[in-house]
Amino acid sequence: MMKGESVFPDARIPYGTWGSSYFPAWQMSPLAEVNIGQFAGEAMNKILAKRKVPKSVLEYLVIGSTIPWHWKFWTAPLVSSCMGIRIAGYHMEQACATGLQAVLLAGHEIQSGSYNVVGVLTFDRTSDSPVGVFPERRTPQRTYALSDVWDNFGFDPATGKAMLGCAGKAARKYKIDRREVDEVAYHRHMQYFQAKESGFLDRVLVPLEVLNNQGRPLGMVDDDLGVRKHTLPSLYAMFELDDCVTGGTQTHASDGMACLIVTSPERAKELSPRPEIDIQFIAKDEVRTLPSLMPEAPALATQKLLKRIGLTMDDMVVVKNHNPFAVNDVIFAKVLNYDWHKINNTGCPLVWGHPQGPTLTRVLIEALEEAVQLGGGYVLVFGCAAGDVGIAAIFKVTERR
Repeated sequence: MMKGESVFPDARIPYGTWGSSYFPAWQMSPLAEVNIGQFAGEAMNKILAKRKVPKSVLEYLVIGSTIPWHWKFWTAPLVSSCMGIRIAGYHMEQACATGLQAVLLAGHEIQSGSYNVVGVLTFDRTSDSPVGVFPERRTPQRTYALSDVWDNFGFDPATGKAMLGCAGKAARKYKIDRREVDEVAYHRHMQYFQAKESGFLDRVLVPLEVLNNQGRPLGMVDDDLGVRKHTLPSLYAMFELDDCVTGGTQTHASDGMACLIVTSPERAKELSPRPEIDIQFIAKDEVRTLPSLMPEAPALATQKLLKRIGLTMDDMVVVKNHNPFAVNDVIFAKVLNYDWHKINNTGCPLVWGHPQGPTLTRVLIEALEEAVQLGGGYVLVFGCAAGDVGIAAIFKVTERR
């Protein structure tokens, strides 16, 4: 690949046609009580209307979620019906990489020439996640009950260890100082509150009403409930759950959705409120690192990606990630020799939560919005997933004069 050449030259993300719900923490909003697939379809319909994008232009859907929800078998037919349209599509999941991978898959659908406009809809509800009963005929227990969210957070089948333990193990490998991890967490919270107070998040996040099955209102989702301001002394004083990991330096479970559309260059100009802004897919990469070292995987994926396409961190105008642990950002800074103060200028999942499926979609939307505000350039988005996986992707924002 030539430097700066697009992996999907015929695919674009139309500026300003995206949106995300707020991400209220586990059990803190009406989202805890509804079918998240139905809510997400209805929410995308409202977001497209707000962005003045006729839903009739959608030709296909790529849906991303990771937690089972009632009627998940029906995926696109159900969700599109909740949007008020009849289109086909498919469901994909890749743990916490789902939100970015779904966008990349939509780019592939456009590049293949199959469609001109593809909707990407990602969502998850960690609240009251289902418990499944599985017959296991080759084990003495015969039957297991699996709590989908909490059992998977607490047990990596490849290692038998919890996700929290991988952060501690990575911190020990890189000889990280707990004080620096606390300072990263404090800085990330300050970035979020500054973005919120400036009005930046109002350009990305959409307040949404939650309805019950009878169509009656249950309440509004209009804040990232569960986010609170920290002080450095309060972070320093928190009990250490593992090396460099405390309640204040890891994310929290939450609920939410996020959506955007991917189109051909011609359709992007027609649908965007600012057709002079061009958003291209440049490249993506993924790696697996050694078991239980998930926090280093995104840094290794980024390192591999930059080397392959001939760009450097200095070429990036916006750098933003999915960081379930503040340890992730410290390791990234060490591996890439990059100042962690420059990452996540408008907030990040460490602060506003972790609903899995839509997490990296919201990260991407915020990153692209920030790049437009800065006048364009390369955008790096990266994150970790499922024990030891890292994903990284680069986009390019250009403003035509």
